[in-house]
Amino acid sequence: MEVYTVTVATGTSEYSGTNNYIFVTLVGEKGESERTLLDNPGLDFCRGAVDQYKVTSPSPLGSLLLVRLEKQRYWVEDNWFCRYVTVEPPAEDKVLTFPCYRWLIGDIKVEIREGTGKILGMQNQFLILFTKLWVTWAPGIPRCIDATTEADLPQDVRFDNEKRSDFEHSLHYLLTRMCVFDSEYCMEHWKEDRFFGYQCMNGSNPRMIKSCNKLPENFPVTSDMVQSSMAPRTNLDKELKAGNIYLLDYAIMDGIPTNTIKSKPQYIAAPLCLLYQHPDEGLIPIAIQLEQTPDHDTPIFLPRDPPLAWLLAKIWVRHSEFQVFQLLSHLLRTHLVIEVFCVATLRQLPAVHPIYKLLAPHLRYTLEINCRGRTQLISPNGIFKRVVSTGGDGLLILAQREYKVLTYRSLQPRNDFTDRGVYELPKYFYREHSLMLWDTIHSFVSGMVSLYYQSDHDVQEDLELQAWIRDITQEGYTELPNFGLPSKLNTREELSTLVSVAIFTSTAQHAATNNGQFDWCAWVPNTPCTMRHPPPTDKDAVTMEMIMATLPDVSQSCLQMAITWHLGRAQPDAIPLGQYTQEHFTEGEALELIERFRRELKDIEGHILNQNEGLELPYLFLLPSRIENSITI
Repeated sequence: MEVYTVTVATGTSEYSGTNNYIFVTLVGEKGESERTLLDNPGLDFCRGAVDQYKVTSPSPLGSLLLVRLEKQRYWVEDNWFCRYVTVEPPAEDKVLTFPCYRWLIGDIKVEIREGTGKILGMQNQFLILFTKLWVTWAPGIPRCIDATTEADLPQDVRFDNEKRSDFEHSLHYLLTRMCVFDSEYCMEHWKEDRFFGYQCMNGSNPRMIKSCNKLPENFPVTSDMVQSSMAPRTNLDKELKAGNIYLLDYAIMDGIPTNTIKSKPQYIAAPLCLLYQHPDEGLIPIAIQLEQTPDHDTPIFLPRDPPLAWLLAKIWVRHSEFQVFQLLSHLLRTHLVIEVFCVATLRQLPAVHPIYKLLAPHLRYTLEINCRGRTQLISPNGIFKRVVSTGGDGLLILAQREYKVLTYRSLQPRNDFTDRGVYELPKYFYREHSLMLWDTIHSFVSGMVSLYYQSDHDVQEDLELQAWIRDITQEGYTELPNFGLPSKLNTREELSTLVSVAIFTSTAQHAATNNGQFDWCAWVPNTPCTMRHPPPTDKDAVTMEMIMATLPDVSQSCLQMAITWHLGRAQPDAIPLGQYTQEHFTEGEALELIERFRRELKDIEGHILNQNEGLELPYLFLLPSRIENSITI
């Protein structure tokens, strides 16, 4: 009789334990063990427990292939979350780990493989337990999981109970109490041109700014107009040639339908804003036009204009910034882009596949937060409809416009900074920190890919991997002829870059757009969610009464503060970048790569902290310890 030592670990979150019957069978090359009821004296499978048992077999099983777990109801149904199973074969000085990390619901039988990453072709298909389909929630945006609400999602991708309670309680509290918050630095500096310029680089939408060496034809700024903003002994033409002029162009906002709130129409603009990298003052705005077509009712606002006129022009730019960063930079380019990876990974890759293991920690909770976003935030009766000027039809049209021009290249930070011509822009902390993180992530992913794929040929012959990329390109990112991501992976470098894009987008890029939104939006005049009067046409007619009547009212302002706090706050159960509470990898070489990744992230953390010492306004949104491992909010 062969005796195997079996250890079973139960989940640590609330309600992970069970009082149901749990059976185990060990399956090896030479046969199966006895089907064994796991039952020690006292309580088994309590929350966080690690229980040990003996399992017997009449003869040696040979190399173990899998562990079969069975849950059967005892009195009442009681779900169980199993973290992992380890098996110590008799007379062998080794322990085999079988990662599980899933819920067992109802009377169910689950087979889990030993944790070594495997690329086994179609043999693994029976291990894929995710059967959800794609669905088109709205035309012209990435497709998503077929789930009307979060309740339709499989339990394995749902929030844990603690996360769900915190999310729902804090949201309900904020929406009913309408708390008032404080954003002291923004309140004190929001009128300053330098602070405006700083936010273009390091605010919640740091991807909008681009270099400008030739003025757009629809933005007729002359050298005389902006001469008073120039440094001594230079002019606009010289600065254009020197590469010191930058542009914000919100053409995507032109003609977007506007919302109606409390029976009153709201307003938007489609501004153009010219900025100058001043040698002494830093990046500052020097000209603003609030519509795309210049005419006598669309003046070009300048810093030398009446102060209130210039201030209102900047507020209109920041209002456009709110729409673009929330709906495009944040929702579309992180949440919806990553949902495609989530669905394709769960549909096409078995749990033993190394790319599944690599991506799984970066997909945690994303499907549920996206479902909640579709039902609570951007739905016809959602929060955006109640408070945002593009709420209703406008937000969808805006997202459709951005999706049409979305490219795979733009999701890769080095290419993005090159294409926007912003490598020379000083104090662009978002760029500097993003590139450090990208290089570290790409190095880590490349190491993992090289560990499991010995050649480009191995990538080409991995049938599951090729099914995964087809699902991404042909099912997820549909109607995108210029997206630029092929439907076949041919090299290890192509695979490494794609996985790096997924990890970078779900971690660093999401943190850059999401985590600071309360800082920039809590003082509502700095980044207003809606405008109640149209853009000004007469510089001399702007008064403080006009500005106050244009900005969101008190109830709209309170809701803006509440929702940006709720979405931008640090999550109580956050798992930082590079920390893996679920140990999908078990091989020594893979674990060494993970440790090196963590060391490099720690070095980045130290560099960022040292860089920010003494700064009046620190940029800490891309500290690795403050970046979540996945999109969970």
